[in-house]
Amino acid sequence: MRKTELKRRTNEVDITGSFNIDGAGKAKITTELEPLNHLLTLFAFHGLFDLELNAQGDLQHHIVEDVGIAMGKAFKEALGEKQGISRYGNFTVAMDKVAVEVALDISGRPSLHREISTIEEAKVSQVLQEETFDDTNFNFRHAEEFLEAFLQHAGISLIYIVKAGDGDLHHLLEALFKAFGKALDQATQIDPRRKGVPSTKGIID
Repeated sequence: MRKTELKRRTNEVDITGSFNIDGAGKAKITTELEPLNHLLTLFAFHGLFDLELNAQGDLQHHIVEDVGIAMGKAFKEALGEKQGISRYGNFTVAMDKVAVEVALDISGRPSLHREISTIEEAKVSQVLQEETFDDTNFNFRHAEEFLEAFLQHAGISLIYIVKAGDGDLHHLLEALFKAFGKALDQATQIDPRRKGVPSTKGIID
């Protein structure tokens, strides 16, 4: 099994847990931030990852970023040599009046890019700038902060497109994290036809 411990301790946070790529979608998550707990549970469930995570910290910003760092490092370690993986993943999730597509590449060259459908741009931009997750102070910037940290330390390039956004931030973020889980599950699958690392360079950092 591609599984590893998840651990990060600083003067600001204490994070422990485990990450199993070849799991069954089981999640046990406590981060002191209910929206983050919810989104990571969706990510694990739909990606069929087993994720245990306990995080305590002094500030919301520190918890969000450091959980992303810890999870990204754990993912990269669990993935190992990347022998035989599909490498690429793409998935679109529709929720009510929201649709988000995620395309990603386990390339060793991390990046995050967002696109919004021209038709929906005004609606989505307002939601991203003004709304919070239900009655909390968790907003869109926190979600992207987590993604940035995860991708940087996992070595993943990710592009997501908000195709339809006539809904609230809650549904938009749920669709994003579900699509992230599904696309990452695709990318980590072993292709029996593939011998070695899926790169003409012969290596993925």
